[in-house]
Amino acid sequence: MNEIIKKNGIKFGVIGGLFSVFYIISMYVVDYNLFINIWLGVTVMLVFLAIGVFQLIELRKSLGSFMTFKEGFTGYFIAALIGILISTSFSIVLFNVIDTATRDLIHEALITFQVENLQKWNVPAAEIKKAIDDMKEMPQFSTLGLLYGILKSLLGSIVFGLILAAIFKKNKPVL
Repeated sequence: MNEIIKKNGIKFGVIGGLFSVFYIISMYVVDYNLFINIWLGVTVMLVFLAIGVFQLIELRKSLGSFMTFKEGFTGYFIAALIGILISTSFSIVLFNVIDTATRDLIHEALITFQVENLQKWNVPAAEIKKAIDDMKEMPQFSTLGLLYGILKSLLGSIVFGLILAAIFKKNKPVL
């Protein structure tokens, strides 16, 4: 693997991971209900998208102004994987070793939020009950829930990575 791509991926993976730790600590300290705030979640996703854009711009410059789709995607994927692993590791320690009580409060707030939203959409009671049972079976901030979240985060990152790599690729001109 190209050393430039690897270094870029590691650098931006650590940046993304540290940003994740910072915003998790911020929400934890300010108010655990921020963990269920949709607009904050969208804002954080946009920040990660901006980090990815900046990463691929810097990677392309480092590669001499030309970058193949594969190089862009590989760099982005390395960064996403490292960032997700840092964030998840921190969350596992925080919510499953240090403070399980807050994990449980967040879980109950998520259930309440989900019920309220499903009721707004006139979802039948039987379907609401099933959704709640599913949430109780694997709480989002449990160790298993967070590990499962790695898969979901990676899938989302792959989609973003494919799109961004396609946008920022720039092949060398054929002479």
